[in-house]
Amino acid sequence: MSIDLNGMTFFVSSTAGVGVVGSDTRLVFSQIGERVIARYAGGDVTRGCLVGRWSGEQLIFRYAQREKDSAIHGGHSVCDVLRVEQGRTRILEHFTWTTRPGSGTNVFDEVESAPREPLSLTD
Repeated sequence: MSIDLNGMTFFVSSTAGVGVVGSDTRLVFSQIGERVIARYAGGDVTRGCLVGRWSGEQLIFRYAQREKDSAIHGGHSVCDVLRVEQGRTRILEHFTWTTRPGSGTNVFDEVESAPREPLSLTD
């Protein structure tokens, strides 16, 4: 684990055709050691949560989300976490739905000016 995601906010800069998140979706991460959680919402997602951990240089997690139509869906992801221009962080999420057909890749980019406000891992 080389990048600390604690308090970072991300936007979705690219989504797969079977993805539900979009450019209006924001994700806020918290991290303690190898444990990582994030809450997210925006676009077609009214509320989402991911729970995971670092495994070497990859972030592995499961996610569940409530969508605008009140459906609840989820799946699992393996992510590559990179440093890009001007030191910002990018997450390449390779996801697979477990509640509907499909898989793909989403790209999350760090919001440059967002204050780092971590979530509580005990909420």
